[in-house]
Amino acid sequence: MDTRAAYPSDLSHAEWAQVERVIPAPKPGGRPAKHERREIVNGLLYVARTGCQWRAMPHDLPPWATVYWYFRIWKRDGTFDCLMDLLRGDARRAAGRQRQPSAAIIDSQSVKTTEKGGPAATTRASRSTAASGISWWTRSA
Repeated sequence: MDTRAAYPSDLSHAEWAQVERVIPAPKPGGRPAKHERREIVNGLLYVARTGCQWRAMPHDLPPWATVYWYFRIWKRDGTFDCLMDLLRGDARRAAGRQRQPSAAIIDSQSVKTTEKGGPAATTRASRSTAASGISWWTRSA
């Protein structure tokens, strides 16, 4: 790691030791990695914690395009899912629980349904009502 000043979102050594187990190492052969995996993860955490745009990342972190590329690759290949499972299990174990939860709770607000109730289920919107809503929108915009 360079001698840059640390951001509040940067991983500590202990945190990196936990995360490093899941982050894929650079592939052998070919061109050597230009940026350390830890710095890429620090870039991801900076964007996640600050909410900044990718292109607004500080210049002392790896380039935004590199960090974004790893974000897409790791999201697609399941690295983030594996990381979340690992960290969740570690947190549960530290709290004196089993690594895997034995039950789940689903809130009715989080479950989507196709059923409609009340007047919306029996009344069809007329074409003129929908058109008047659209024309109102275009006139006021």
